[in-house]
Amino acid sequence: MVGNRTFLLCLLGVSSVIYLGLWRHEIDIAVWAGRIFLFLGLLTLIISVLTPSVPLSRPSVSLSDDEIQKRQRIARKEQQEQLSRKASSYLETVMNPRAELKLKKREKHFYTMTGETWKLTPGQRLGEGEESGDNSNDASVGAESPNNEALSKRKLPEHVTKPAPKAEQPQPKKIITLPEEPSSSEEGVVTIALRCPSGRVFRRRFYKSCSSIILLDWMMKIGYHSAIYTLSTPFPRCHLELRKDLCLENVGILKDTVLNVEEKDPS
Repeated sequence: MVGNRTFLLCLLGVSSVIYLGLWRHEIDIAVWAGRIFLFLGLLTLIISVLTPSVPLSRPSVSLSDDEIQKRQRIARKEQQEQLSRKASSYLETVMNPRAELKLKKREKHFYTMTGETWKLTPGQRLGEGEESGDNSNDASVGAESPNNEALSKRKLPEHVTKPAPKAEQPQPKKIITLPEEPSSSEEGVVTIALRCPSGRVFRRRFYKSCSSIILLDWMMKIGYHSAIYTLSTPFPRCHLELRKDLCLENVGILKDTVLNVEEKDPS
């Protein structure tokens, strides 16, 4: 700005010198040209003085794409936090109290229509206020109130006063596990088939050395309890005596056998 003003002052001075020199020689064209230059210099000086100085713009700093994206993410995060704070404050100060007030009005209207307005009051235990007041006035009055007298004469039933008996712990259920089924090519293996009352037939292989009680476990596992059902041979029909100390070979199962699942005789 200072350089511009200096240039204008120099132009004004040169124009003045030219004007004076030409004016002495009385040259009309040069006079008019000098006057024009002088007028332009004065006009430029006035405009520069009246026009406010404009600061030079700073050079723009070029940013990389990563930096721009980073600033955008930060700005978006700040905006989101501000919106979340506004939403939470609005929820706590406006929405929640409005919902509670609406719920209270509905409860009051409901209990008023059903005639249960006493539920809207905090309530008080029966004889709570009178008992404390009577205890403080026993020395002066010397007589119990009707409420305390009725409380002392009242007898609760035995099932209320007696402690509740301990509940018997349920016995753990028996978990039935059968041994792995051997292959048919092994020695000492027999295939046993159970014919159920429903008509279904189940087949499985066992070792002859297995305990005979395993047949009862197998029967229970397929849904027939040993307390109600038993096993018997088809022909001749006879019930098997199954015990832990007897193996399958001892009860007469020496080859592939079919057994019937039958109900026990109630007698």
